[in-house]
Parts: sequence; structure tokens; C-alpha cells
Amino acid sequence: MSPRPADGAPVICPLCERPIPPAQRDAHHLVPKSRGGRHTEFLHRVCHRQIHALLTETELARQYATVDALLAHPQIRAFVDWVRTKPDDFFVATRKSTRLRRR
Repeated sequence: MSPRPADGAPVICPLCERPIPPAQRDAHHLVPKSRGGRHTEFLHRVCHRQIHALLTETELARQYATVDALLAHPQIRAFVDWVRTKPDDFFVATRKSTRLRRR
């Protein structure tokens, strides 16, 4: 689990680098639990949902098991660049990509 700041400092999303309000904080397994993952990172709920809307658990485990790898994905990068301009408590409903809905 990601360490929580002991000094009361805000938790920062490693994807969009914005402070995460407690109500918008999700723990993301970098390698999905179903694939043996244990380590988590706190992300904004909207960032977390976008990851799962675009990538399968197999893709996450094999290719996108780090924050840097996630940021290298073109659609994740575009989303992060867009969401960085939003307020810290911003949330919008997320739909699975057409590619994942067809599976």
C-alpha cells in the first residue's frame, strides 16, 4: 500500500500530480490482484476509472504495471493532460472503451 503522509500533507495522484481529496481517493493495484499484484498506489477516482476503461487486467499486468508505463500509453497521457486542468475534486462518469466493450 502506498504510504500515507504522516504530517497531514495531501496525498498526490502519481498520474495527474494533483492532490486527492479523501472522497476521491482510490487504491489501484499496479498489477491486478487477479494476477498476483499486491502493491497499490492512491489515484484520483477519475484517473483510476479511466485506466480500467481503457486497459484489460492482462494488459495492466504485462505492459502497464508502473505509473511510468501507464503515462506512456497515448490515451492515458491524453486523459492526464486534460484532467490536470480540472479542480482536485473533479469527477466525470467514465465508459469502457469500445475495444473493451466488444470483448
